[in-house]
Amino acid sequence: MVRGRARRDRKARGTVVSANLAVVLAVLASGADLAGPRLAGHEIVGPPRPEAVQTAAVPPPAEETPPSWGSVEFLGEDIDPGEKRRLFLRAGESFAGSGIDIPALVVRGAAHGPTLCLTAGVHGDELNGIEIVRQLFEDTSTLDLKGMLIGYPVVNLHGFRASSRYLPDRRDLNRYFPGNANGSTASRIANAVFRPLVEVCDALVDFHTGSFHRTNLPQIRADLSDERVLALAQAFGVGVVVHSYGMRGTLRRSASEADLPSITYEAGEPMRFAQQEITYGVEGLRNLMASLGMLASDTPEHAAEVYRRSRWVRVNDGGIFLTSREVGESVEAGDVLGTVTDPVTNDRSTLRAPFDGRIIGMALPQVVIPGFATFHLGLRERNGDHEEGEETLSPDQLDAVEEPE
Repeated sequence: MVRGRARRDRKARGTVVSANLAVVLAVLASGADLAGPRLAGHEIVGPPRPEAVQTAAVPPPAEETPPSWGSVEFLGEDIDPGEKRRLFLRAGESFAGSGIDIPALVVRGAAHGPTLCLTAGVHGDELNGIEIVRQLFEDTSTLDLKGMLIGYPVVNLHGFRASSRYLPDRRDLNRYFPGNANGSTASRIANAVFRPLVEVCDALVDFHTGSFHRTNLPQIRADLSDERVLALAQAFGVGVVVHSYGMRGTLRRSASEADLPSITYEAGEPMRFAQQEITYGVEGLRNLMASLGMLASDTPEHAAEVYRRSRWVRVNDGGIFLTSREVGESVEAGDVLGTVTDPVTNDRSTLRAPFDGRIIGMALPQVVIPGFATFHLGLRERNGDHEEGEETLSPDQLDAVEEPE
């Protein structure tokens, strides 16, 4: 029902973002002048035809009437053009019976445009996205904005207050979208957050960091088989782009399956605010908004490095994992990535890169057990060749092997 309603609503609104994304795709595909199409002049060659002399000039076609841009309802409130609002979404109760109200930030521009939605803090210990959303809303003027911005800076309030990735029942909220109003705690919160988004949003950006003592190079994760999603990922213009269907139950994958184009920005590590990663995130959002026609911008476009294939390198021994490697470094097959040392016997094994690639994510030095994922390597295309591995699996098969998002 959600998917069908979202599609009907999007068609009824004449979704502005689809047109903008189509332009982005056409430009990216053709390499045409980014200044936009130019209307060719009309030049008469040879003597005029008789009918051209006798017939009055045809007046130019009337300009299309722009779509109406009035108030819109969101979370039970009417938002007028030119308004900035802070709203709250009731998404459950605490153990003490008090309400859990998820904050929502809304900016409705003075002029017509698409609706871009942002979500952060789905995992309560991932902080960079929270600050990215806050900064963007603080700095966005209703006079400069065409369209509407909607942001949930802290989706998982339970986890945020406890400095935990999870909900109080140890469930991962990002495995329960689109949710169920009569399901578990996680499923009810997911449903409360998800329904308003698919009803009003034209595009979604979900913010995350590395998990479980890992850090990520600033990157966009996206299902690049969807052309609308590919256009969003490339328009972001910051960091690298990594092809990823997303695990079942994640907000990004569920939104895309409900016909809401979605991408994820991953940068940094949990429990830390990293200023550079935050700055990149805000810059990327402004690039994306400019490409959608929501902001005026003369910022030159940057071609993001795209990795359609990536692989994780895992340890085969338990012990103390140490490394001097950093995200962003390129490695060749056979290069030393780190060591794992048994703290009792002092037996040491060396972890080497099994193939060429670039480190787009990695574990921080810590105690590990066999099978622990230590390095996420982006693989560059080589004359169309494809290596056997997890990147060739179907979306359903990937659910069993893809790292948490």
